[in-house]
Formats: sequence, structure tokens, C-alpha cells
Amino acid sequence: MTELLDTRKVWENALVDIELTVSRANFSTWFKGTHIVKIEDGTVYIGVPSQFYKDWLADKHHKTILRALRGVVPDVRGIEYVIAREDKSRQKSERRESRTAPASELPLADHYVSKNDNLNPRYTFDAFVVGSFNELAHAAAQAVIKEPGITYNPLFVYGSVGCGKTHIIQAVGNQLKRRNNNCKIYYTTSERFGGDIVNALQQNTIQNVKEKYRQYDVLIMDDVQFLSGKDKLQEELFHIFNTLYENNKQIVFSSDRHPSYITNLTDRLQSRFGQGMIVDVHAPDHESRVAILKNKAAHNNFMLADELAQIIATEVEGNIRDLEGVLNRVICQTQLKGAPLDVADIKQIVKNNLRPQRNVSVKDLVERVARYYDIEDAVIYEKTRKKEVVKPRQVIMYLMREDFNVSYPSIGQKLGGRDHTTVIHSCEKVKKDLVNTPSLRREIEEIRAMLK
Repeated sequence: MTELLDTRKVWENALVDIELTVSRANFSTWFKGTHIVKIEDGTVYIGVPSQFYKDWLADKHHKTILRALRGVVPDVRGIEYVIAREDKSRQKSERRESRTAPASELPLADHYVSKNDNLNPRYTFDAFVVGSFNELAHAAAQAVIKEPGITYNPLFVYGSVGCGKTHIIQAVGNQLKRRNNNCKIYYTTSERFGGDIVNALQQNTIQNVKEKYRQYDVLIMDDVQFLSGKDKLQEELFHIFNTLYENNKQIVFSSDRHPSYITNLTDRLQSRFGQGMIVDVHAPDHESRVAILKNKAAHNNFMLADELAQIIATEVEGNIRDLEGVLNRVICQTQLKGAPLDVADIKQIVKNNLRPQRNVSVKDLVERVARYYDIEDAVIYEKTRKKEVVKPRQVIMYLMREDFNVSYPSIGQKLGGRDHTTVIHSCEKVKKDLVNTPSLRREIEEIRAMLK
């Protein structure tokens, strides 16, 4: 049973890393029915539902999976994909164990996302740490829960990646669901909403989809920045919004930026986003990072020493997702070692899983990206539109903005005196391409690894 639990934990932690690399749609489609069958002689045997899954993962995601597994278990040498369903007797045994777990742990069956509302039961305010970085968003969410459809409608939460936006908006849904089980709640992403609309238009069933979204008492939509430039989707959302709003139905949105800065968003939809309450969340401060680590460790029944929590919180200055990723690896390595980790172990885990430090120079970044794409670094600064140069230059701009928080004008100045609007366009293009281009996601992750 110990071996089974270890392999399950290894895969859960690897999936955390994989989920950051692939799109939500790809993650949900290709990784949901997978598990580790066994680990033997450095080879991980991954169980998949069918030959189609086996071929697809081996062809499209093999490097991503191998990299994620090695981040958890460095000794992994290879992967084999086998067609195998997860052992039902194991699942039943785990369910029996979950009945004796502390109250803070959910039963295994309750870990699954409901097909009716798409809410993840792990996202609750019981497991939520409030700090200066998110206290306004938390207060607004509590006000919505008290008077849904009346106070702060819509609620719009924005902030950078991994700062807890999805946790907040789903926790609103879970809390309302707990208060009234008859309340019709639905969580979706703008990508999934777009898929529903496109499919309906192709099948001439658009009216059915409209009625589906209009029936809910609470509609929660994540990542609305991806509606940028998609006029038909914005039009349909606008009409659905009006129907829900006029009937005092609560609407909750999230985005990686303030609605005023979502490009190619119609004025009328931007106006709708702003007529309720707009709140931001940002990266947690040191004290909040320590509290988050202790809270998440407790929910995993793991004792994290104060000294180790302080070290992780000091070294990992990024977002909550970065913190959780490091903590998951600490838990997994502790289980595999069979003994508590020391300070040196923790620092090595942090070193292996941190994104590049902010002291990487522009020159270093340009040189490494140019080397990766096999071009001369000098051409990056030139006024050329050659395809083999444009893409690396756009990737450099994206990394400077996302990983090092350099301003758009400064990026343009450092890369040959380009206008800041050109930089914005380049960054937005890379973001858009990352959604639908797995190869680009792999390239950027490999470049980030080079920068560590």
C-alpha cells in the first residue's frame, strides 16, 4: 500500500507541474484518466485509457511529462505508456482511509469536480489565507455571498498568474452551493464558453446554448482576457450578461488584467465588467507566504517546520502556485526519503524549481534565446521582419515582461529602440499563441530552464 500511495503522490505532484505547462483544455482532455501503474528500475509506467491516449501522450507530451517526473523523482530515466485502468480496489481502499482522515481533509469522492457546476470542492474559504495582497478581494467575495445578485454584481477579480484568482471565484460558488443546494451555479472558462458557442453555431443550436447559460443563478467565468478580439463571443456574452443581470443573478469574472487593459474588448462589454466591483490580487508578502505554506501543509497532513517554511517563503518570492509546487515536492521527497528533510535538501528543491532570477541581464537573455533558436544575437536588435528573427524577439519581449516585470517602454528601448505599442503587440501575440501551440509552450519552458 505504501508503494501505491507513493506512486500516486508522485503523479499528483508531477501533474501540478504539467498543468502549468499545457492549456487547461489539453490538461483536462489528456491527463484526467492517467495514473502511474508502477516505477521500476528508473522507468515510470503510466496507465492510459486507450491506444489513442497512448500515442498522443507519447508523441505530443512526452518531454513535458518526463521533465515533470524528474522534477519530483530525479532518478527517473524513462517512461512507458501502458493501457490500464486504475485499480478499483485501490480506490476503495483509499476511500476507506479517507473516512478516518481529519475533518480538514475531504473524502476522496469529494475531490472530484462536479459535472453539473464544474466547481472544484478543494477551493473553499476554509482553505484560504487572507493577507494584504488579497484582503479586498476576499471582503468583496464575502459581500457577494451574503447578498448574491445585489451587492457587487458583477464581481471582477484580476491579477497576475498564480495569485489565487481561481480559488477566490470558485470559493464563492462553493460557499453559495453550501448555503443553498438548490442554487444553480456554473463555473466555466472563457475558452470553454467559446467552445460551446462555436460548436453551437456549427450545429445550429445556438439558442440551446443561450438558454443553458441563462438558467443559472450564479455564473462564474475565469480568464475572460481570452475573449480579446473575439467579437462573436463577446456579443453572445453581452446578451447573456444582460439577461442574468436584469434578473438579479450573480455574475463573477476573473482576468489577468484590469478590464480597461484587455485589448480588443468592446466598449459595451468593458462597461458591463466595470459596473459592479473590480478588485485585484497580487503576489503575497513574506508573512502571507509563510501562512500559505503552513495552511497547505496542514491540509496535506504534513508537518512543516517553521524554519523550513521561513526558508521556502524567503527563497520563493513568486506566486502561490510557485509556493505550492515547491511544497508538493518537499512533501513527496519526504515520503520517498522516509525521514524529514534538512535545510540543505529544502534549498536544493527550491533551486531546482525556481523560475529565473531577476538579476539575469538583458544581454544574457538575448544571447540564450538567440542560441536556442540558432541565430546571431546581434540580429535581435536590428530592424528586420525576417520570420526567423521575429519569433525569438517576441519571445524575449514576453519573458522580459512576464518573468522580470520590465515595463513595455523599457523593453522597447533595450531591444533597439522599438515603440512600446510594438512590444505590447508582441507580448499579446505570444500569450495568444501559447494557448493553442504546445510546441511554443515547451520552447519557453526550456528557455526558462536555461536561465535558471
